[in-house]
Amino acid sequence: MRPERLNPLFVPVTSLNGVGPKQDKLFRYLLDRDQTPRLVDLLLHLPSNVIDRRARPKIRDAVPGTVVTLEVTIDRHRPAPPGRSRAPHLVYASDDTGDVVLTYFRAKPGYVEQLLPVGTKRYVSGTAQLFDGTLQIVHPDRVVDEAGLAQFTGIDPVYPLTEGLALGSLRRAIAQALGKLPELPEWISPEVLRRCQFPPLAEALQRVHRPVEPSDALPASPYWSRLAYDELLAGQLALALVRAQLRRPAGSRNAGDGALRRRVIEALPYELTASQHDAIAAIAEDLRQPVRMLRLLQGDVGAGKTVVALLAAAAVAEVGKQAALMAPTEILARQHAKTIAPLAAAAGLRTAILTGREKGKERREILQQLASGELNIVIGTHALIQDDVVFHDLALAIVDEQHRFGVRERLALTSKGASVDVLVLSATPIPRTLVLTYFGDMDVSELRQKPAGRQAIDTRAIPSSRLAEVMDAVGRAIAAGKLVYWICPLVEESEAVNLTDAEQRFESLRERYGDQVGLVHGRMRGTEKDRVMAEFAGRQISVLVATTVVEVGVDVPDATIMVIENAERFGLAQLHQLRGRIGRGSEASTCLLLYREPLGEMSAARLKVIRETTDGFRIAEEDLKLRGEGDVLGTRQSGLPGYRIARSEVHAQLIAQARDEALTILKEDPKLQGPRGEALRCLLYLYERDEALPLLGAG
Repeated sequence: MRPERLNPLFVPVTSLNGVGPKQDKLFRYLLDRDQTPRLVDLLLHLPSNVIDRRARPKIRDAVPGTVVTLEVTIDRHRPAPPGRSRAPHLVYASDDTGDVVLTYFRAKPGYVEQLLPVGTKRYVSGTAQLFDGTLQIVHPDRVVDEAGLAQFTGIDPVYPLTEGLALGSLRRAIAQALGKLPELPEWISPEVLRRCQFPPLAEALQRVHRPVEPSDALPASPYWSRLAYDELLAGQLALALVRAQLRRPAGSRNAGDGALRRRVIEALPYELTASQHDAIAAIAEDLRQPVRMLRLLQGDVGAGKTVVALLAAAAVAEVGKQAALMAPTEILARQHAKTIAPLAAAAGLRTAILTGREKGKERREILQQLASGELNIVIGTHALIQDDVVFHDLALAIVDEQHRFGVRERLALTSKGASVDVLVLSATPIPRTLVLTYFGDMDVSELRQKPAGRQAIDTRAIPSSRLAEVMDAVGRAIAAGKLVYWICPLVEESEAVNLTDAEQRFESLRERYGDQVGLVHGRMRGTEKDRVMAEFAGRQISVLVATTVVEVGVDVPDATIMVIENAERFGLAQLHQLRGRIGRGSEASTCLLLYREPLGEMSAARLKVIRETTDGFRIAEEDLKLRGEGDVLGTRQSGLPGYRIARSEVHAQLIAQARDEALTILKEDPKLQGPRGEALRCLLYLYERDEALPLLGAG
């Protein structure tokens, strides 16, 4: 139930004076609501800018092109002549230093005369312009008398608008909503209020919408930051409630004596890195705890996440339980299987792969072995969550590239066992601020070291006008026995265009190098893709023309050269993923970024970062700075996902603060009872995170 004291904020905007059915429609569109928006929606619609009207020069000192507020006497009117609707209504006004003309186009009859009566003194604000040597203001933004001037701060907020909705109408509606703000309890702890110097909520809303200084309405101000913190705290509290639900006591636990893990490590052809050892120890410790594991394992391209995942699966196999690894694409699932199967076999673990390609008798056998417990580990795609897939005793769900799956798929996999532990893998390093935003307080392990023997990659950016030189260099590389990837972009969201693009390059390269060239793209059948990839890995072909289908999971250690065409079309994270397909063996590697001129500022910045570093964590941070976080995980272009007020570039440090406070709250008051609990329920309702509240009564 919504706390009663919030009711005044949840009345429809149509209850305000001047907001009728026509405005209701515009407000729905502006505030992105299916139903009539409420006062709270209006109050959380914050300014995008401010106009400073405090400059009060005399007419002769007004600088053309600037916003001024003039004190004038109205001398005379010259309305548009009858029948000439395009001619303006002119108002002649003056002060003791000169004259100004106030110009109104398409004015309603009588409106301007009423606004600016002859002989009166008025304060007029707008952009000063010179026209035929006379100072002019076209459609003044503000016209007030002495009484109005007393209410006038001189700083006007400017809001995002929608067509048909006037700025004045929105401002008047917001002013009315501010007048109806009820007294609300404080939900932020006194210590955080003091440390962050946050004002009370009512003051924050007043000062953002009615700024006293231009900086009051900017995201970095204490007033906006207070509102951003409220929004982040509501988000983190909701995530913490969900997590507390996941972390309930989990019955029998899932880690054995380490014998199978030791056998896997002995079968490895290389030494584990220090960060792999740390990750494995942390996972084993999680598996012993009396609550379910929820851990994110993020590592750079080729940092060895798959082996850590296998060792986690071996730990649950030591107590006779099963593990499932779910990947978003068949090509990635098969790559994991290729890495895992021989190492698992060496330790006596039985594995199988289950994708859309396994059918008939083969599929029935796999399902029977899963149900009987003969299989220790199954690797697959969405095929793993189909209803007829039944496990004997699933204890560990490993989800790769989690951001490509919805919550539904993850829950569908974990529901196939009792108290299933969850390990999430991400090959796109996610900046810490975003881990909190997307996953809440998830435990995180990072693989920052590359396995021994990995070679540096020489990355160069080359204009596509030098394509002929690149073609010649590829010819020399083929003659020297090198393996080359040639990546073509996904030009538009049209598979047809993407295909033609890759096919055209395939044809032009095949004209020069004959049967040495192969092609892989998303439209090909799985078996066909596998055949071409196997020919490339087996050196039957030397050049693989591909779309971004090779972005993750393709492992051909002998490939040492990559050409990425139209590199300016790719995001930073994607360029880094693609480049990670080379430099996997013992030979030095080269990546050529072909770009079309002229380069835009953002594209030039991306190519500069990718040339300078191969550190995926730094690249993720730079990507965040360049694009905002929406697209780091391929969701949308910018802005904190699911947040209206918080801005990552300004409020990133508040996310950790909000996470810590949310955890403290649930530790001290897990059911949100008592006065502060009631205040926090108000917070969850205000910021639409109340869907987490039913969890308080669960379990």
